[in-house]
Amino acid sequence: MLNNSKKFLQRMGLINLTKKQMDDIHQATLDILESVGVKVYEEEALDLLKKGGAQVNGELVKIPAWMVQQALQTAPSSIAVSDRSGSRAMTLESHRGVYYGPGSDTPYTIDLDTGERRRTIKQDTINAAQVCDALENIDFVMAMALASDVSETRTDRHHFEAMALNTTKPIVFDARDRQGLLDIIEMASLIAGGKEKLIENPYIIHYAQPTSPLMHSRTALEKLLTAAEEKIPLIYIPAVMCGGTAPVTTAGALVVANAESLSGLVIHQLKSRAAPFIYGGGTPPMDMITSVCSYGDPQRDLGCVSLVQLSDYYDLPSFTTAGCSDAHIFDQQAAMEAGFNLLISGLSGGNMVHDLGYLGAGLTGSLEYLLLCHEGAGAVRFLTRGMDVSPTTMALDVIEKVGPGGHYLSEKHTMDHFRDEMHYTNLFNRNTYDNWLAAGGRSFGESANAMVKEILTWHEVPRLDPEVEKAVKAITIGENSKGKLA
Repeated sequence: MLNNSKKFLQRMGLINLTKKQMDDIHQATLDILESVGVKVYEEEALDLLKKGGAQVNGELVKIPAWMVQQALQTAPSSIAVSDRSGSRAMTLESHRGVYYGPGSDTPYTIDLDTGERRRTIKQDTINAAQVCDALENIDFVMAMALASDVSETRTDRHHFEAMALNTTKPIVFDARDRQGLLDIIEMASLIAGGKEKLIENPYIIHYAQPTSPLMHSRTALEKLLTAAEEKIPLIYIPAVMCGGTAPVTTAGALVVANAESLSGLVIHQLKSRAAPFIYGGGTPPMDMITSVCSYGDPQRDLGCVSLVQLSDYYDLPSFTTAGCSDAHIFDQQAAMEAGFNLLISGLSGGNMVHDLGYLGAGLTGSLEYLLLCHEGAGAVRFLTRGMDVSPTTMALDVIEKVGPGGHYLSEKHTMDHFRDEMHYTNLFNRNTYDNWLAAGGRSFGESANAMVKEILTWHEVPRLDPEVEKAVKAITIGENSKGKLA
């Protein structure tokens, strides 16, 4: 599992940690798990750990290195994720591909009509799902809202319903508790055509988190154990704050984050061997002047890159962050920070990159900003796809034919290859100043706002079977759907 020296030498893109540094972080993590331990606040998890060989003293659990190694050996290195129809949409594995999506529970949004920051409602999740469904560089969907106009105890079901009915793309979701997760799995099973089909071709991924530093809450573990039992892919990632809930040094924060992830993986695999588990997370700093958990600080990017490399080290699928900013409005700071961290994430090669469209350190969503991130993701994909060097692309015969002082505009070679060799954009200005003025002279923000509104007007998502849709909505509001479908 850890004997991957050849793989590291072949890695393309951004490399932050050496093999020795990763060995050191891994060994330090094992030392922490065995000597310091983690707090576990769930009885079944404690029982599994004790029977599995861990030292359990009340809620404090110390995990030997061999248990971590055993969990790493049973966890799958590849997870196939489908879309709503059951067709393959993403393959999550080390060095395989980068997929982009928004984030989840933002309590605020930038209103499309007024431009003002306001509380989010369920319609915002519906709008986000429709826009994500229309954008080719957005690969999976998250709620991008924390609906304030529905029952607080059932927001998770409302968010899932809003996404499931308004996109065909894979869905990453969170749940309030174990029952919320079970309800959502039931909704997803109805849509997939049964539990067996959902497990065979999952289009949903559950998102849960430990509590930093070094704790696993009852609620988080109930969801982790349920996801393992139900064979639903699970993202279980820390979000430690350097200087707050972890050491201020990035290396120290990585040890804490890694200990939380790997101890969660041990419990997960004890519950169900080979259940799908996704590693990753971040180590953002707590700004020592404002106490804000920064989404735009480059130290956050350093931690994200490092955790992606550690996912390769462990041969696990990874989940990371980009397309986000500490700016409270869609302005120059937001654009700069998104461009920077999208490029960093693309070069590091994390499988799933979420939080596209996040402003205000994760508190505010913006569909216009999401559109900018979509364009940025497209540019990063173009940049990181590599270059074809062959007799055809080197074009020696064409260069000889045109010769000194000629031009290539009328050449068939140009017509044959320009669509593949150049990156095209629907939003960034590529026009002259006069033509830009003649077209209205709009800023990027104005163009993005207009495009979002156009998408919401014309984009249609295929409808579910009416009976399935009715049953999903019944679960959302708390009615028992069992037996309602023939």
